[in-house]
Amino acid sequence: MAVLRGFTGGVRAQLAPGEQCEMCTVPIGPVHPHVADVPDHRLLCTCRPCYLLFDVEAASRGHYRAVPENYRHDVDFAMTPAQWEALGIPVDLAFLFQQTDQGRHVAFYPSPGGATESLLDLASWAEVVAGDPLLAGLVPDVEAVLLRRLDDGFVCYLVPIDACYELVGLVRQYWEGFAGGEEVWQQIDAFFAGVAEKCRG
Repeated sequence: MAVLRGFTGGVRAQLAPGEQCEMCTVPIGPVHPHVADVPDHRLLCTCRPCYLLFDVEAASRGHYRAVPENYRHDVDFAMTPAQWEALGIPVDLAFLFQQTDQGRHVAFYPSPGGATESLLDLASWAEVVAGDPLLAGLVPDVEAVLLRRLDDGFVCYLVPIDACYELVGLVRQYWEGFAGGEEVWQQIDAFFAGVAEKCRG
């Protein structure tokens, strides 16, 4: 990191989180890429040059990994209500991904308190993944399966992990009362509409 900072011309004025690259400290805009710090389970806001340094699998021996920017709609996704119930998700939203240091899939759902992990056995999810080649091909730690349960089934998107935490932030910001309130569900609808548009782009 010291080498990277050397190219930026030395110390800069401290900017607010999200306004500067967390690797080289150059100013960045509100829309910027992210790099996952895999062992620490956190996302770093980065400039494009720093992001590209870790856009290859062998970079940093897996410590840092660029978060992909592609969105896909898994139209063939199939999951039974029983498999969903086995995940123990109390809301109609969830995201799942493979976590390298645990060597397994983990499941989270957005809640007023942030991203909440399901601590149940995910054997039923392993069955779903085994029957869907798209799910099995996701990049560990940085790509996730984003699910929304509807009255007539499920909508499944394959998204960058930072998109999932964007959804978590929306739920934290707008959730009110026991059921969330009308505004939070409007925000969620708008979020999923944006994801669908990115899949078509």
